[in-house]
Amino acid sequence: MKLTDKLLFGVVAAGLMTACSEKAPQSAVIETVVPERPAGQTDMIGFAAEPLDTVRVGFIGLGMRGPDAVERFTYIPGAKIVALCDIDSARVEATQKMLDNRGVARAAGYYGSQDSWKQLVERDDIDLIYIATDWKSHAPMGLYAMENGKHVAIEVPAATTLEEIWDLVNTSEKTRKHCMMLENCVYDFFELNTLNMAQQGLFGEILHAEGSYIHNLKEFWGEYWNNWRLDFNQEHRGDVYPTHGLGPACQLLDIHRGDKINTIVAMDTKAVTGPAIIKENTGKEPESFANGDHTMTMMRTENGKTIHIQHDVMNPRPYSRMYQLTGTKGFANKYPKAGYAFEPEQMDSTVIPDHENLNVHSWLSDEQQAALTEKYTHPIITEVGNLAKEVGGHGGMDFIMDYRLVYCLRNGLPLDMDVYDLAEWSAMAPLSAISIENGSAPVAFPDFTRGSWNKTQGYRQAYKK
Repeated sequence: MKLTDKLLFGVVAAGLMTACSEKAPQSAVIETVVPERPAGQTDMIGFAAEPLDTVRVGFIGLGMRGPDAVERFTYIPGAKIVALCDIDSARVEATQKMLDNRGVARAAGYYGSQDSWKQLVERDDIDLIYIATDWKSHAPMGLYAMENGKHVAIEVPAATTLEEIWDLVNTSEKTRKHCMMLENCVYDFFELNTLNMAQQGLFGEILHAEGSYIHNLKEFWGEYWNNWRLDFNQEHRGDVYPTHGLGPACQLLDIHRGDKINTIVAMDTKAVTGPAIIKENTGKEPESFANGDHTMTMMRTENGKTIHIQHDVMNPRPYSRMYQLTGTKGFANKYPKAGYAFEPEQMDSTVIPDHENLNVHSWLSDEQQAALTEKYTHPIITEVGNLAKEVGGHGGMDFIMDYRLVYCLRNGLPLDMDVYDLAEWSAMAPLSAISIENGSAPVAFPDFTRGSWNKTQGYRQAYKK
């Protein structure tokens, strides 16, 4: 039985407010099973593996995301592309030709069978398995990779059920292998620079963060192998693709690095556009379509912070990941206008023009924002930003993600994103579904660290000394 079927309805007493109590009554909170950590296992907080002089990589999945990832790796020092796998032999050959064009040796190719990827994973000359397949294959492949002694990087979302998520956490802890989700949006330039400002206290105390995945996929639905993505939306309720919005928000709020998400509440609209797409493509009205056109999710943390995430891939809205933070001394917002607002005393008058004219009720001017960005450019962007823009991948953030993965493995450093980031950011999907299916009831957010969320204070990337 899946964990999602083993819900424990933990009723939190709703006591009456009294004159000496400042706490409001709490409603019933749905709790899911948090399995005990298996004997002999320890957490992966701050885990660093032995340095690898060369990171030998095997890629599984060469559809919409995989080939570009392979090409990006040809630009990364210390990375070696050892093997490629896809069920379609033509995709493997097309990626081999790309290696030819880059002047890189062809890799071993695997194709033709649903299980060909296992042969790749079982090789003894690979350190890292890079998974870019359909969502339902992510967790099984990641588990098999770790069980065969490999570090693993998995495209988003890394898992789709709570059972899969706990399996990935337990297997990473047991094997002492990295299990990282390939969340690229935490590496976008505005996000990195804003994170740097936040870590230096420019926004004061950050109280609230927002994110989303609002992207009309009308012209992309037909590109997904065997229609897997639309099928997944038809079968699943909740925010099924939360990580692009949630990842940057969690880094800003130091989630499992001094704070943790405690409660999640979600609601959605009815499904209108999804069923219409199916009818348009098949001529038949679908019997059901689970995913609402628009889903909204709210979360509250242990330290009293809040997060708001939205999902809409159906309707004709301009692309947005929202990315917004509210602090006691400043504000940042990326879509539709990227900008900042601050209390005047937060700004260095020797760097920011018109220091006295700053006002929290208006945006910084373009000149002020340029000066601010120059001062607070993130060290990772300083190191590799120009090359990232040249190589590309969503403006360069994909390359930075891959570069940092290899950099940390080569230098024996903790990865920028650990298995608990993977767990938390992926878990929003099944947890939001549980909330919606129970009348938008609050759901307890599991502590995937099992007590270690306060072990490290503050999120930081690691660098070699």
